[in-house]
Amino acid sequence: MSSLADETRWLDATDQAALVRSGEVTPLELLDAAIERIERIDPALNAVVIRWFDAARATAAGPLPEGPFRGVPTLLKDLWAHFAGQPLTNGNQALKDVMPVSVADTTLVARYRAAGFVIAGRTNSPEFGSLPATEPTAWGATRNPWNTDHSPGGSSGGAAAAVAAGMVPIAHASDGGGSIRIPASACGLVGLKPTQGRISLGPYRDESNLGVELCVSRSVRDTAALLDAVRGPGIGDTVIAAPPGRPYTAELGTDPGRLRIGLLDHHPFGGPVHEQCALAARNTATLLESLGHSVEPGFPAAMSDPEFARRFSALWSTNMGVGLARIAAQLGRELVPGDVEPVNQAQADFARSVSGVDYALALAATVDFRRAVQQWWADGWDLLLTPTLGEPPVEIGTFANDPGNPMAPMVRAAAYVPFTPAFNASGQPAISLPLHWTPDGLPVGVQLVAAYGREDLLIQVAAQLEAAQPWAHRRPAV
Repeated sequence: MSSLADETRWLDATDQAALVRSGEVTPLELLDAAIERIERIDPALNAVVIRWFDAARATAAGPLPEGPFRGVPTLLKDLWAHFAGQPLTNGNQALKDVMPVSVADTTLVARYRAAGFVIAGRTNSPEFGSLPATEPTAWGATRNPWNTDHSPGGSSGGAAAAVAAGMVPIAHASDGGGSIRIPASACGLVGLKPTQGRISLGPYRDESNLGVELCVSRSVRDTAALLDAVRGPGIGDTVIAAPPGRPYTAELGTDPGRLRIGLLDHHPFGGPVHEQCALAARNTATLLESLGHSVEPGFPAAMSDPEFARRFSALWSTNMGVGLARIAAQLGRELVPGDVEPVNQAQADFARSVSGVDYALALAATVDFRRAVQQWWADGWDLLLTPTLGEPPVEIGTFANDPGNPMAPMVRAAAYVPFTPAFNASGQPAISLPLHWTPDGLPVGVQLVAAYGREDLLIQVAAQLEAAQPWAHRRPAV
């Protein structure tokens, strides 16, 4: 590996941008260093599945916007993030076979470019982002840099593996049920799920969707700076979070005062939680108390409602059905057997049995759930602390498709992700932080959840924790 590729490998995006601003390196040199790392490291991980290195070099050599990340190389997730002139497959084999080229940027991708990023390719995603592991039939399994027998999580698993391995300092990610926070936990990264309506999903998706988008990163300051750069509504948006009172980067180093924090260290439905995940949350509670906060057992009672999973499944499966209809329109033909993986076809098939009235009732129930969950914060709590996942990173193949039991991966996923989907339904911001490692060296994240619109508070506390228990020195063997 060249000296520049090695010297910049573990710098975060803020430091890499500073090198460009100072003239110490050019954007092209920084990009070439990232490309060298991708070509050297990725064969062991399979994180970067679509590459447009020549086009990226042309971008880096030309004029770039004077944004906060001018000249920093990054990658887009292969899921819904259209980039004009480049292909997008959503992890699907039928789309991979034709490699359709996007005709326009999504609003968020355009903001990434305006921030000065040089986008070099796409990271692997499970087909349509439906599972918490990244092993699509189309592109194969992505492996965890901390232990390649294990999954980096999903659905932003390719992004997390690329950042954790030092290929790029920050990468685009999205979250419909935990898909930023899950791989952040599994790969030892920072993963902020923003408030619903904080960042536009235009022009192709609607902010009433369960999903949101931002990134996975190695530092709280990178996440804060990117949120500043890309936040805000787009044309036609109907769900719009109120703008912050000041830049999110201003929250770094700001004392949040003494906070009342609830601790949930067990499964809200009564299922098992791995001892290392529970320990991660408890240790973080102790750390937060040492920083002057009050931590006591407590969480929104609505999270224990057994009906929540059913409501979430109805919405998730309907979204899958809509997604497959759009793919068929994009292909210009009806989908046929083999076009879609069994787990996703089963969800779309279930959606066909849901009537319009059923779907409207599910939406109404979700509104009730959202209000019940958010009431807990209104009643005087500041943050909720949980493990991010119910287990440490699982082995490759844990969520493998089973044609004889196509919903088996989703059933297995429910045990793995008991703490994240609730806050897609409630719309609240939540962040996973890399504050624990198992005795055998696997990362375990902890999740903090704030009231709707309070990313500022999450960034303040996350920066506190990063300063008190730094993680930047932790690097995987790959």
